Amino acid sequence: MPVRFRSRPRPRSLAAATALLAAVLAGCSGGADEDDHQDSSAGHSHDGGAGVGHIHGLGINPGDGKLYVATHRGVLAVDGDGSTERMGDTADYMGFTVAGPDTFLGSGHPAEGSDEPANRGLIRSTDAGRTWKALSLAGEVDFHALEQVGGTVYGYDSTHGMLRVSENGEDWDERAELSALDIAVSPEDPGTVLATTAGGVARSTDGGETFADGAEPVLAYLSWAGEDGLYGIGPQGTVHRSTDGGENWTETGTVPGGQAQALTAVTPERVLAATAGGVYESRDGGKTFTERLALSEGAH
Repeated sequence: MPVRFRSRPRPRSLAAATALLAAVLAGCSGGADEDDHQDSSAGHSHDGGAGVGHIHGLGINPGDGKLYVATHRGVLAVDGDGSTERMGDTADYMGFTVAGPDTFLGSGHPAEGSDEPANRGLIRSTDAGRTWKALSLAGEVDFHALEQVGGTVYGYDSTHGMLRVSENGEDWDERAELSALDIAVSPEDPGTVLATTAGGVARSTDGGETFADGAEPVLAYLSWAGEDGLYGIGPQGTVHRSTDGGENWTETGTVPGGQAQALTAVTPERVLAATAGGVYESRDGGKTFTERLALSEGAH
């Protein structure tokens, strides 16, 4: 029987109860580090992703077809040759999703020196990440995972350890409380929500009001693109695929580069994944991966 989780993670760290996800969870702390004082100007770079810090989100922008990478120090647009353009500021984009052509949703923490609240709530860009507008919950919430299905936004509120759901990005319903790292919402049945927890993948069939206990495999991140395109990545980069909504999982391959940082299924066969080594792409359902963006040593 589904249960309503009540346990909460430590604020801004998402530290799970088991060591298996501890390293991944600690990597999403959103805390400052010694590299936060780098130059904040936008521009083109061929430095292989140097100075981006931890990667928090990935997506393909339908507006220009480019790969966009949300990081600890801004959003990058990545060209086919691996060169990058920083789109605007060097804020910490903890939550990120591509909602439409040139339209992104995000969350996290402002760049150093900003007068914005430490937790930015839900923010939106309609110019491919160059500028952002606060929509709701500024000063209250840091979303570490964001999904949009239809016109509905689903967010994992790491500040309070709960799922929140909004029909307009401004007014929110509070759903189940649970310690999770990532969420995925079925594009076929938005009432089905999955969450990655220390005990495995937890399932909700009532729109996130309640979740069953987590079940193996233990995954760090999830992404759902079509009925046959549900993917998960383990803490050390092992990719799993499900064609039955998460009831059963099959290992497909392994992403190079070590610790997993983000995952996005673009189509049922096209998958983007970030590890400590960089960003990689698969065009064969997660079996093999090619490098799209290398992270320089020490950037993560």
